[in-house]
Amino acid sequence: MGEVVRISVTQKLVAAIVLTLAASLAQAGDVHVSAAASLTNAFKDIAESYEAQHAGTKVLLNFGASGALLQQMALGAPVDVFASADIETMDLAAKRGLVANGERRNFARNSLVVIVPRDSKTAPGRLQDLGRPSVQKIAIGNPASVPVGRYSRHALASARLWPGISAKAINTQNVRQSLDYVARGEVDAGFVYGTDAAVMKDKVRVAFEVPLDIAIAYPIAPTAASADPREARRFIAFVLSPAGQAVLAKYGFLKP
Repeated sequence: MGEVVRISVTQKLVAAIVLTLAASLAQAGDVHVSAAASLTNAFKDIAESYEAQHAGTKVLLNFGASGALLQQMALGAPVDVFASADIETMDLAAKRGLVANGERRNFARNSLVVIVPRDSKTAPGRLQDLGRPSVQKIAIGNPASVPVGRYSRHALASARLWPGISAKAINTQNVRQSLDYVARGEVDAGFVYGTDAAVMKDKVRVAFEVPLDIAIAYPIAPTAASADPREARRFIAFVLSPAGQAVLAKYGFLKP
């Protein structure tokens, strides 16, 4: 009986080692990228081009509100590259030691716009118009975790309109949810990035561009806990390259 047990344990150990090696080989060359929701279309194209140029490499994309992505990293989610839609979130990631020290780079800029359903008959022409009785619901990203929400709040606060407009706010989890609400006609207007408005031209239209005294900048950095720092840096270099910048420009992003 004792010998049988020893053989069984040995077999289990060998099997475990084989499975571990197989798993590590299957993951070799993978790069996990957590990126702001507004980067969805552009980064899907960038990932496809990157994989075509680097055989055997797989880009695993995870999109969401920058603040939510930050919390995922803090809880141990596997991330090699973090791309946020604002400086504030990246600053917080650096402060918490979640991104590699001194390696962050700004790679794009954006604009803030107010959109309305394509068939809207009461489109506002400026921020003050959002206070009209005809505008009852406004999609705004949750300022606590969504950069577009913070930019929106900043613009409205600067115009001394935040208290009144916030009462009409339908808080969303990310900018694409705001876009969807407007596209479905569930709200009268919404704050999104200019690049997001361009994604659904058949369902929404830009009412006006929101004046801002701060830049909407997108920083990117390898994470401190990256399982493959070399691959992470190589992906970031591609985003910053002429090829990566061309894809971003295609989707309306501005140069950093």
